[in-house]
Amino acid sequence: AEMAAARLGGTENRLVSLPLSRIRVIMKSSPEVSSINQDALFLTAKATELFVQYLATYSYKHGRGKEKNALTYTDLSHTAEECETFQFLADILPKKILASKYLKMLEKEKQDGEVREDGDKDEEEEDEDE
Repeated sequence: AEMAAARLGGTENRLVSLPLSRIRVIMKSSPEVSSINQDALFLTAKATELFVQYLATYSYKHGRGKEKNALTYTDLSHTAEECETFQFLADILPKKILASKYLKMLEKEKQDGEVREDGDKDEEEEDEDE
């Protein structure tokens, strides 16, 4: 393993596009991680790069960006929403909506929440009567 790291030493930067120092910082931000092996760092960087490439390619091929010869945020959010493989990204890549629409959604959720709370109370009271 050490030989692999030494061998990669000079060519490492050409094999990975992402900055290894940033990836090391992100990995170290996890409380479970105390030290990071050079090979593990390189493999994490390469895997991340391949994943991002796959996400972008998939989103481009299945999105409307193909028509404009561009990858759009909408293509990415659509992929996160529709493709099971990428659904774990739905919170990170939410669909863009207008602020006014979002505020209406929040208001509706608030009203639904109040209705549900009242409904729960009624059920409890019914149980006590029986």
